Amino acid sequence: MSAATLLRLAQRPRRCGRVCGLLRDLRRCYATQELKTFEKVLIANRGEIACRVMRSCHEMGIKTVAVYSDADTQALHVRMANEAVRVGPAPASESYLDMEAILKAIEQTGAQAVHPGYGFLSENNVFAEELEKRGVVFIGPNKHAIHVMGDKLESKRTAMEAKVNTIPGFDGVVKDADEAVKLAAEIGYPVMLKASAGGGGKGMRIAWDERGTREGFVLATEEAKAAVNDDRMLIEKYIDKPRHIEIQVLGDKHGNVIYLNERECSIQRRNQKVIEEAPSTFLDPETRRAMGEQAVALSKAVQYSSAGTCEFLVDANRNFYFLEMNTRLQVEHPVTELTTGVDIVREMIHVAAGHPLTLSQEDIGIKGWAVEARVYAEDPVRFLPSIGYLSTYIEPKGRPGLENVRVDTGIVEGSTISMFYDPMISKLITYGSTRDEALDIMALALDNYCIRGVNHNIPILRDIITQPRFISGDINTNFIKEVYPGGFKGRELSGEEKDELVAAACFMHVRREELARQFLNQDRQSEDTDPNPLEWDLVVTINKEKVPVRTVWEDDGSLQVELGGGKSVMLNTNWRVGEPMMLAEVDGKEVSIQFDSRRGRRLYLRHYGNKYQVVVQGSKSAELAKHVPERAAEGQTHILRAPMPGVVKSIACAPGDLVEEGSTIVTLEAMKM
Repeated sequence: MSAATLLRLAQRPRRCGRVCGLLRDLRRCYATQELKTFEKVLIANRGEIACRVMRSCHEMGIKTVAVYSDADTQALHVRMANEAVRVGPAPASESYLDMEAILKAIEQTGAQAVHPGYGFLSENNVFAEELEKRGVVFIGPNKHAIHVMGDKLESKRTAMEAKVNTIPGFDGVVKDADEAVKLAAEIGYPVMLKASAGGGGKGMRIAWDERGTREGFVLATEEAKAAVNDDRMLIEKYIDKPRHIEIQVLGDKHGNVIYLNERECSIQRRNQKVIEEAPSTFLDPETRRAMGEQAVALSKAVQYSSAGTCEFLVDANRNFYFLEMNTRLQVEHPVTELTTGVDIVREMIHVAAGHPLTLSQEDIGIKGWAVEARVYAEDPVRFLPSIGYLSTYIEPKGRPGLENVRVDTGIVEGSTISMFYDPMISKLITYGSTRDEALDIMALALDNYCIRGVNHNIPILRDIITQPRFISGDINTNFIKEVYPGGFKGRELSGEEKDELVAAACFMHVRREELARQFLNQDRQSEDTDPNPLEWDLVVTINKEKVPVRTVWEDDGSLQVELGGGKSVMLNTNWRVGEPMMLAEVDGKEVSIQFDSRRGRRLYLRHYGNKYQVVVQGSKSAELAKHVPERAAEGQTHILRAPMPGVVKSIACAPGDLVEEGSTIVTLEAMKM
């Protein structure tokens, strides 16, 4: 009897505990051996997920093939691969979504299998079928599962047949706005209108009354038609203030399916996840098991054979309702990997090669806590995408306290964030033995993550994880709207935090002034300074608040900063002029302050994720500056500036038209909008 046969036997229930135990031991031993899979795998994707898949492939001794567009010729995933094939120009529709170009690349390179990552062709059953015709293995589920679970109507019917809890609603396609209004009245407000083939927040609207239903139906239909060319709509009860919790499943081609516990994904904006964690603070063991068993039942109903995710909405009473199933590797899979010890990509490859799962349900426990923050190139206030060249990119690694940090990314310093693709910079994941530890490491990691050249959302990520509601676990899908009703305004520094910033700014100013006097070996002197001063009288301005300061160098190289009123702080650091990161001790407390840029006497520093303008002047200069009028900002009323980069879809006016505030001028489209 082969080891593979014994492995399959070990995954079947046995009455004899001794035999079952021996077989499980054999399965664990077998799992430590590298199973024969593929010699070459093509990754039909880009960015961080392509790099993530390649890492597992390379660890398994599998050669990889990258595909790339004209915008990605120097991308990290292209550099990591053993081979790379151009598949078209920058727009995704002409490259990464061009099925014929991908199929040609497979034929050209002789790849035996294709991993689709997420997005693009990952949930396209036609693509899976085309691969099957060519004898190429699709590292994902069967085409039937993709088709059924990819259609919200079909997936809901299948879930109901599998005895999975579903949200009350209409089991069919809504014909028009009139029928939507009629059905909404029967179901009861609020209702959710959503596209049958939509995803990622596209084609979704919440309606609280008849007017909202009519308007929402029209808008959601148009959005779904434009996004996926399928305007079929369904309607169901909207669960107000739910949690979004999902279950990770793994299945093989031998009928085995297990669940790898849950992920809490309730922190969202525009129905798109921002922060995820595993496990959830909300689920008890009974609810976790019930959700897992229903996810397994649904997976078995479609003969699921890969990694997949069943998403649920959970109300305040722990009632849970099936939302949808994603038949692919999920963006947030790392938190599951860290808390279960399972390499999900490796398991997907094993299963695709025909091997049974190397794990059984009893092997899956919960080990510690993991948190993931999606770092995006976007405005943290309005969540609008940002593009540009990454002039500085330093990941939070290599210092004490950051050992349990994982960064999944597809960029390096010098990369460009393009308007053609999702503006994700990275997924920042931290792990700890407890949730508090994982969150503390996340805060430290965000403070030590240097990104220059584009706007990014680190300020709001840093603020969310320190919000009392988040720390207590009191969250739902409306968290961001409820905590930041007027939008994120930035962090208001406490008195202690402001003192840290003042001390750091003084240190930077003094070090720069000292260096300036040594310029070209000349004996120049900066204003207000002695040839070798140990004391400096300064004025620090933060947000128009002026703070008189005296600094004194100590014998050990630390800087004492006297803030007035008998208050002072001691700063000790090895920071040198020009370095982007200051790691310091302020009164014994470790702090990380980033030097963003300098314009004249204005320093732009990042502290606790947020950017602050700090002006440091000698006391005499500050006194004279009172008599110098500030330059008035130039009027820009004649300029109409687009709030984000994107593709111009339509122009709603012509030269000479009279417009007023609120008028539609142009319609822009960007990824994830």
